[in-house]
Amino acid sequence: MGRITSSESQLKPDPRYGSVLASKFINCLMWDGKKTVARSVFYDALDIVHKKIPDKSPIDVFHTALENVKPHIEVRSKRVGGAAYQVPMQVNRKRQQSLAIRWVLMAVREKKGRPTCDKLAEELVAAFNREGAAMTRRDNVHRMADANKAFAHFAW
Repeated sequence: MGRITSSESQLKPDPRYGSVLASKFINCLMWDGKKTVARSVFYDALDIVHKKIPDKSPIDVFHTALENVKPHIEVRSKRVGGAAYQVPMQVNRKRQQSLAIRWVLMAVREKKGRPTCDKLAEELVAAFNREGAAMTRRDNVHRMADANKAFAHFAW
């Protein structure tokens, strides 16, 4: 068995904004261990966000955007008597956060042909205004949960 490190306790706040969530996001954005690149992409994106929404601090926009994308409920498959039901369940805080980060980055990576910092800035502003691809994804998850409310009694 590989040893699991407790990354939660080792995570240091990012140097510019002192936000732990920002460093978590930078770590998820990072590819091939190139943190400097990921960090500069993230900061460039926040600078662009600041140009688009000048009256709010960019880190607040970032936090609000992720807050908006977090799902409160999701469906999980549960097998009951040979049939698999999609059961709506509450999402715990840690999973909400990682899903939000994952969806934003997925939305950014699906768009092609522009610098990542531009795409990230656009997606963050969109999520801040409760729109965009990551928001659509969250709404779909909520819609699925609503549609399967009938199976809520299978929740464990």
